[in-house]
Amino acid sequence: MLLGVNVPNFGPGTDPATLRRWARTVEGLGFDLLMVSDHVVVTPDVAEQYPAPFYEPFTTLSWLAGVTDRVRIGTTVLLAPYRHPLLVARMAANLSDLSGGRLVLGVGVGWARQEFAALGVPFQRRGALTDELLTTLRAVWEDSADYRAGAVPLWVGGNSDAGLRRAVRLGDAWHPLRNTLPWLSEAAGRMKAVAAEEGRPVPGFAPRILLRLTSSPVTRPDRLAGEGTIDQVAADLEELARLGADTVVLDPFSGDPRETLRPQAAWRDLAAVAAHLSLEAS
Repeated sequence: MLLGVNVPNFGPGTDPATLRRWARTVEGLGFDLLMVSDHVVVTPDVAEQYPAPFYEPFTTLSWLAGVTDRVRIGTTVLLAPYRHPLLVARMAANLSDLSGGRLVLGVGVGWARQEFAALGVPFQRRGALTDELLTTLRAVWEDSADYRAGAVPLWVGGNSDAGLRRAVRLGDAWHPLRNTLPWLSEAAGRMKAVAAEEGRPVPGFAPRILLRLTSSPVTRPDRLAGEGTIDQVAADLEELARLGADTVVLDPFSGDPRETLRPQAAWRDLAAVAAHLSLEAS
């Protein structure tokens, strides 16, 4: 099972030097994948969780690909309705080619109504627009002489039944975000059942989970996967591997934008996980 890291590409502590240190830390500790998130307009509903500055993912990943050698790069998740599908196809294909085939493209439908309004995109059509994007990517990337996309994995984000069915129909993997281990266990079984209903292969399973290390065990029933002592986190990862996860993305951002001013705390937690699992540093 591969391990990735969600890197904050937003917030008051984020700047080019910090992003570069994040990338080199993730790669240096031996993690397999570095991912960033997506917003285009920092409207009030976005700013409440992901305040400015917000570094656009394609631009940011292009630059980070140039300061790393091995680690894969990706989006968790690109908001599909915000850009024309042919523009995404071009940018993603070029990024994959320029990075040596290191791109993983995670996509989602989006949630920020004010941002949709600012972009002039109908919120109620976000599901259909996401389907259109995924279908278009697969169609145009068949022109390998032009796009040179290679085999870019398409991960479909979202915890809803609609997101799960979209992953089965149009994605290479389902990418649910931050939930409890019992929920993830039930979701892995549900994914297989939906694939059987649709008569399609079971997609990969690539959840993003919280990473928050504590000195004593977290015992409350709503404990999120990835939250607790290093032994609890390691047990969660072992269970996710048993459930069939191909990749797990660790998310050390707990939700307070001020954390971006102190990335060293997240780096310590990542280093503890890497040491505990004996990841091979580059």
